Amino acid sequence: MSEGSDEFKGYRGRALRHLRQWGVRVWSDVRVRNDAGSVFEGVILPRSESFDDLHIVIKLKNGYNVGVHVDRVVDVEELGYKKATYKIPEQEFPRRRDLPAVTLLGTGGTIASRLDYRTGAVIPAFTPGELYGAVPELADICNLKTEKLFGVFSENMAREQYLILARKIGEEIAAGVDGIVIGHGTDTMGHTAAVLSFMVQDSPVPIVLVGSQRSSDRPSSDAALNLIHAVRAAAYGDIAEVQICMFGPTSDRYGLLHRGTRCRKMHSSYRSAFRTIGAIPLALVDMKRFHYLTNDYLRRDRSRQVRIDAVYDDRVTIIYYYPGMAPDVVDAMVDRGYRGIVIAGTGLGHVNKPLYPALKRAVARGVHVVMTVQTLWGYAQMYVYDTGRDLLDLGVVPLDNMLPETALMKLCWVLGHTDDHDEVLQLMRKPINHEITEREPHNGYLILQGGLPETEQYIASHWK
Repeated sequence: MSEGSDEFKGYRGRALRHLRQWGVRVWSDVRVRNDAGSVFEGVILPRSESFDDLHIVIKLKNGYNVGVHVDRVVDVEELGYKKATYKIPEQEFPRRRDLPAVTLLGTGGTIASRLDYRTGAVIPAFTPGELYGAVPELADICNLKTEKLFGVFSENMAREQYLILARKIGEEIAAGVDGIVIGHGTDTMGHTAAVLSFMVQDSPVPIVLVGSQRSSDRPSSDAALNLIHAVRAAAYGDIAEVQICMFGPTSDRYGLLHRGTRCRKMHSSYRSAFRTIGAIPLALVDMKRFHYLTNDYLRRDRSRQVRIDAVYDDRVTIIYYYPGMAPDVVDAMVDRGYRGIVIAGTGLGHVNKPLYPALKRAVARGVHVVMTVQTLWGYAQMYVYDTGRDLLDLGVVPLDNMLPETALMKLCWVLGHTDDHDEVLQLMRKPINHEITEREPHNGYLILQGGLPETEQYIASHWK
């Protein structure tokens, strides 16, 4: 067979020559011994085409993958061969009259994905119906209806998807569901949760976004448990708001429900990546219970009528200020027709003086310029220092403790209603769903800095 064939998919050069020499191929079940005496038993996987030609990849019996350098292999024994398939078959969801009705809307993302061994990338692959085949426990929680709206990575979510998603939520609520779950990639889940918090108001039922940090074919995947927690929150939870459900600690002890306007992904790969910023999470959820951390939320009430306000103007950008930023950055955005600029400023909401003329020109042309803080925690308090007061005089409007991404989503939503400058800024300053809070709680900002004695003592007593 030639290089690139199914029998040697992705292998080339020295690795391909060694596979032929050993008389094995992709999907062979093998026992491999290296020059250090280590033994690896598992299945030879297809190789990513972008990687080197010095390793073979084996999926071990524990589910993890390992790369073995071909020059260190001293013995290979083929134990069997069976071409693997990573598709979970769809199964019709069983129904029980005594269970609540939940709709799962699929958008893509790691909660519904598998690894593409040809490229080494995680790709959307599972339809929502396949999720039941992967997580049969869902049948004990609710009567689940599934619908795949999109199959995209979350970085490809944008205006079109937001509008379709908000309107679909309205249709499902009107049809009488008891809760809605949205399967979503984690990278921009905070953006979607924020914009839905403005597009979907006064919901009578919970709306829960969920994803996973690790794909479903990994033993450490958080997909199944996150999905179970999210479906429980949609079916039985009392919080009738847009919320995000993800792991609380790095272990699988419980999930957290975060308010959609105050949540941010804070780690690229930890399973406990999501944090509530400037507040505390709404609740803990596990397989048996809910533990509500606050009473300040909209409660489930089927007599309440949802308001779907699905508008969105994407002529808005975020400028993350950095020292030495030149004014042409602002001028370019204005010249390109952007109608709104969210600045993530330093400190209490500052930028350098060279930007002043460009910001003045932007405001004079009717561009709506608002200020958030790149510290994430804390408030834009632009009246404290001369820099802030100068920016206020130029027409830059502070958004208190609104997160930069939430400010972006809200400004897009507001501009979908009006381009009147005074009205836009008034709407941006008026809280709709806790995107601005009067104060941060005393326990909202906590950072456990490693290396300090008190922190190390805490970690030693709690780390599992």
